[in-house]
Amino acid sequence: MSDLKVEARVLRDMLQYQEGAIVSRVLVKNPGGNVTLFAFDQGQELSEHTAPFDAVVVLLDGQAEIRVDGTPYTLKDGDTLTMPAHRPHALKAVAAFKMLLIMLKAAGEE
Repeated sequence: MSDLKVEARVLRDMLQYQEGAIVSRVLVKNPGGNVTLFAFDQGQELSEHTAPFDAVVVLLDGQAEIRVDGTPYTLKDGDTLTMPAHRPHALKAVAAFKMLLIMLKAAGEE
């Protein structure tokens, strides 16, 4: 049986912005993937990288530019973006933003 607790919470309130920083909080982590909440201050970014997980980004607040394979996508409150595993991607805070990142083990990955 899982150790995961049943909890109802407001995602936007679970993490606060910090000036000049990116902060994160892991909500769920298991062998199949993880769910992490992020808060990016305006201008903060993650350089291009890849991950061995399929991912879904849910923007909760603010505005972000996410590049996947060099193509920019601008997301704002309530928008989602899917990103296949092993594809280069980068994130930049156009305005301070909060997002939920859901990463799932890609098919065929061990």
